[in-house]
Amino acid sequence: MLTLIKGGRIVDPGNLDGVMDLLVSDGKIVEIRKKGVTKGLYPDAGGNASIMEKRQPVDQEVDATGKIVMPGLIDMHVHLCEPGYEYKETIETGCRAAASGGFASICAMPDTHPVNDNRQITEYILQKAAALDLVRVYPFAGLSKGLKGELLNEYGELKQAGVIALTDDCPVRNGQFMRRALEYAKGFNLLVISHCEDPDLSAAGVMNEGIRATQLGLAGIPNAAESIAVMRDMALCELAGSRLHIAHVSTRESVRAIRAAKKRGVNITAATAPQYFTLSDDAVVGYSTHAKMNPPLRSRDDVQAIIQGLADGTIDVIASDHTPHSSIEKEVEFDQAANGIVGLETSVPLALRLVEQGLLALEDLVAKMAVNPARILGLESGIRIGATADITIIDPEKTFTVDSNNFQTLGRNTPFENWQMKGQAVLTMVGGKIIHNHLN
Repeated sequence: MLTLIKGGRIVDPGNLDGVMDLLVSDGKIVEIRKKGVTKGLYPDAGGNASIMEKRQPVDQEVDATGKIVMPGLIDMHVHLCEPGYEYKETIETGCRAAASGGFASICAMPDTHPVNDNRQITEYILQKAAALDLVRVYPFAGLSKGLKGELLNEYGELKQAGVIALTDDCPVRNGQFMRRALEYAKGFNLLVISHCEDPDLSAAGVMNEGIRATQLGLAGIPNAAESIAVMRDMALCELAGSRLHIAHVSTRESVRAIRAAKKRGVNITAATAPQYFTLSDDAVVGYSTHAKMNPPLRSRDDVQAIIQGLADGTIDVIASDHTPHSSIEKEVEFDQAANGIVGLETSVPLALRLVEQGLLALEDLVAKMAVNPARILGLESGIRIGATADITIIDPEKTFTVDSNNFQTLGRNTPFENWQMKGQAVLTMVGGKIIHNHLN
């Protein structure tokens, strides 16, 4: 199978940036040619006639003129819900939503039922995803048995089963347990991902602590509930000499602490989600449960700090924190509603807003949604000859109105309903196979 992707602007930070043609054969990138070049390969010039030069017929041709061609996007934070909560999402619907959103790979959180804290659940997820033959699914397993923060899991066995990182994705209250988990994970070269929250400070809070919470009569969660936990876990990371990734950063204090820790050489990376650089706690006005999440939407000053953290490299990754819920969990009183929103199908246009506004360079967006997640997780990524053809094509000019009824995910819990968006993933290729095509 020969696939020619022609006329697109290839953006692979530190490697390629220009209008080029790209040829895929048997799941691999076999040729890259600059527009207008008639002989030789780019970037690895050779003396032999290439497939393009021989005018060998291709099986399919993709016209990417005016589009951006980039390494396949990777989402480091996705709740697939299966097994156990299939009424919210299944592995299949989650994978289809990922493909629709431009993601070639997704990482599955362990908060299933039963929890992914053992080989059997990990293998179930991998086998189910492999049978679908859509996006790549990389399971994360719990740091602790049952995600309770009390007993360590069998990290070696989990790694053998296919787990690539560890997280409870909920607060780890016991600092000694977190230290031991970091030390144990280091022995297996497994990344630890921390949901940084002091549960005693967040307590019964349901939104950001501030003037909006006071006006709405809702219990607030202070910024310190996150930033104190961030500082604790970074200190434990230094103590253990291990790797730590901090998920869904939402506060300015956390950004400052992470920036300072990186300057002194702490082995940490950090992520945020589109909602934290797009929305403030003003979105909660009207008691919209689609604006309820954990960490909560913060103040406008925090939003600006998150954007600055992305721009200066303090925050390495943009991940969706895709958390589908049914109407059973969301169409209730605000205090009782479940936390979380769906994000796989809105992450790309929301991130492109930063590029459109001049707040983030396009190559930085590609780095934060493809290159950096791959580097952090030890996965393959990049557009180069011989590389696996995981590719995302984005149309930066495509406009659309968000309609959750058209989502591939089962979840409809989005605060971006009816938003006018500009920029969309129009093609997703995994291993040379086109799994989503909305070019026409």
